[in-house]
Amino acid sequence: MAVTLLNPDGLIESPAYRQVAVASGSRLVFIAGQVAWDADGKTVGAGDLAAQVEQCYRNVATALAGAGATFEDVTKLTVYVAGWSPEQMPLFMEGVSRAMAGLGVTAAPPATLLGVAALHVPEHLVEVEAIAVLD
Repeated sequence: MAVTLLNPDGLIESPAYRQVAVASGSRLVFIAGQVAWDADGKTVGAGDLAAQVEQCYRNVATALAGAGATFEDVTKLTVYVAGWSPEQMPLFMEGVSRAMAGLGVTAAPPATLLGVAALHVPEHLVEVEAIAVLD
């Protein structure tokens, strides 16, 4: 495997992600921001942050598979949430947990969550980008 995820001593452990990804592969995979669209371009979970997070992660997994990768190869996630407030964290984590369980992923890669004013489509609440490394 090209990616090892770590939580070094001295840094807080988060259930949402690992603090460090060490990559040793030679091919980089960059996944465009994935929103809560299904394969037909219809928004999944309008108004439901957890449902949209879950769909975004599933879409990232589909994009990764198209490049011959899985979440095991991801070194970094960047998540954009429209109108973010810290009170939304439980719903966000619910979506992450459901997605990871459904995908059979146990350890999430390093991630950054950014609150933004809006995304490109008003009904979209979240967008997720990924970077992966393959051998």
